[in-house]
Amino acid sequence: MLASCGQKKTVLFNGQNPDGWTVFTDPNSDADASETFTVVDGLIRISGTPFGYMRTTEKYADFVLHTEWRWSGEPADGGIYVLIQEGDRVWPTGVQCQMKGADMGVLMGGIPMKGVDDWNGFYMKKLDNDAPAEKPAGEWNTTDIACHGGHVSVTINGILVNEADCEATEGYVALQSEGGPMEYRNVYIVKE
Repeated sequence: MLASCGQKKTVLFNGQNPDGWTVFTDPNSDADASETFTVVDGLIRISGTPFGYMRTTEKYADFVLHTEWRWSGEPADGGIYVLIQEGDRVWPTGVQCQMKGADMGVLMGGIPMKGVDDWNGFYMKKLDNDAPAEKPAGEWNTTDIACHGGHVSVTINGILVNEADCEATEGYVALQSEGGPMEYRNVYIVKE
């Protein structure tokens, strides 16, 4: 997704270092967070352990988040968060786009979503599209997550796979470490 006339593109990852991001990992882990999230050859590399995330230092509202990503090993678990609220913890209060095989694009998290079951403060919106949208491990994928006035939609490789309405309209963006190695590039947001 490229910014067009009248839209403003904000690059979130400069390809050189994690400027503009902060890291949070499981405080019960002895692992070194600097080895969980690294920048190598213009890519963000996420090891998958320990659990945690790197999130933007700024909040955003009414935007489309664009990422290019791939599994750098066997397809495993990971995620992209939007609309994260204050209070860093392993499972932040936000909306997660699941990045796991058959659940690719499932929306879940601690932000209430309309028309979705509430499991003690955890919400999950299953896929609207049953066709797999992701490419095999090692191949680059695109994910665009649009957040406008509480409406969240997920498009993977040009296929709309899910959408939901939630109670948050602004928050941080994060890339999650949740068990599997992943790489990211070209991470930016577009606003009108």
